[in-house]
Amino acid sequence: MEASELREQPAGTAVGAGAELVELDPTLIAARSPWQLFWRRFKDDKLALASLVFLVLVILIAIFAPLVVKILGAPNPDTPDQHALDPVFATATGPSSAHWFGVDQIGRDVFSRVIYGARISLLVAFSATVIATGFGVVMGLLAGYFRGWIDTLVSRTVDVLLAIPYLMLAIGLASACSIAIGTGAGGSTSNPGCLGGLIKPGLTVVIFVIAFTSWTYMARIIRGQVLSLREKEFIEAARAQGSSHLRIIFREILPNLTAPIVVYASILVPQVILYEAALSYLGVGVQPPTASWGQMISDATPTFTTAWWYMLFPGLALLFTVLAFNLVGDAMQDALNPRARKT
Repeated sequence: MEASELREQPAGTAVGAGAELVELDPTLIAARSPWQLFWRRFKDDKLALASLVFLVLVILIAIFAPLVVKILGAPNPDTPDQHALDPVFATATGPSSAHWFGVDQIGRDVFSRVIYGARISLLVAFSATVIATGFGVVMGLLAGYFRGWIDTLVSRTVDVLLAIPYLMLAIGLASACSIAIGTGAGGSTSNPGCLGGLIKPGLTVVIFVIAFTSWTYMARIIRGQVLSLREKEFIEAARAQGSSHLRIIFREILPNLTAPIVVYASILVPQVILYEAALSYLGVGVQPPTASWGQMISDATPTFTTAWWYMLFPGLALLFTVLAFNLVGDAMQDALNPRARKT
C-alpha cells in the first residue's frame, strides 16, 4: 500500500500488505499537547498522585481551618483550658477524647493549633515562593538576554548573596525588622519595620526575608536557560521582523521557560516551609500566639520527654507536607523532561 493511502486510513484500521495484516495504533496517530503529555507521564507515578491528593486536602484544611475546627468540635487554638491540664501538677496532658492531640503547657488544644499552623506555613510558603520566583525570573531574563553590565551586576549580586549563610542572613534581617526599639525616656518601644515601614513586623517580615534570600537560585537557572535560547533561530527571526526587546523576552523566550520555572517553584515550596519552620523555631519567625509548626516544635523542646505529643503531631504534619511537596516536585520534573524515554 502506498504511503498516501496509508495516511487516509482511519485510526485503528487493519492494513494489509499481501497476506500480512498490521493493526494501526490510534495513539501513534492522535496528536497531544505538551500539557497532555505532561499529565500522561505524571499520572503514571502513583506515589506522586497520592501526594498530590494529600496536598490538596492539606490546602483545603488550611483554607477552611476555622470551619474544620468548628465542625470537629475542637477548641479555639489560642484559648487556654486550665481544666485540661493535669489537676495535680498543672502540666500538659496527652491525647484524649476531648483533645485528640493533647494540650500544651498552658492548656491550648494541639489539634487546633496544628490545623491553624498549616494555614500559616502554606501562606508563607506560597507567598514567598511566588515573590522569589517572580523576582528571580525577571533578574535571570534581564541578565541572560542583555548580558553586559546588567549580567555582571545581577551575577555578582547573586554571588554575594550565595556566599552569605542564608539562615544567618535571614535571622539578621528578621531581627532587625521585628525586634522592638526604644523611643524616648518613657520607655515605650516600637519598630517601624524595614524599607521605611513598607515591611511591617510580623508575618510580612518572614515572607520578605525568605523571598529575599531565595530568589538567587531561580535567577541563576533562568539566566543559563536564556543564554542558550537567545542564540536560537526563532529569536533571530523575531529580531529580523523588528520585534522589540520586551516582546522577544516575554513572547518568545519566557514561554519556553515554563517547564524549569514550574519545576523549580514546586521544589522551592517545601524548602520555604522548612525555612519558615526554622526561623520560627529560632524565635525570629512567626510570633506567638499565632500557631506555627516551627513555633510549636520550639515550644515543645524543653518538655519533649514529658509532653511528647506537643512535638510529635506538628512534627509529623511538617514531615508529611514537605515530603509530599518533594514527591510531587520530583514527578513534575520527570514529566516535564523532554528527554524522558517514556512517552
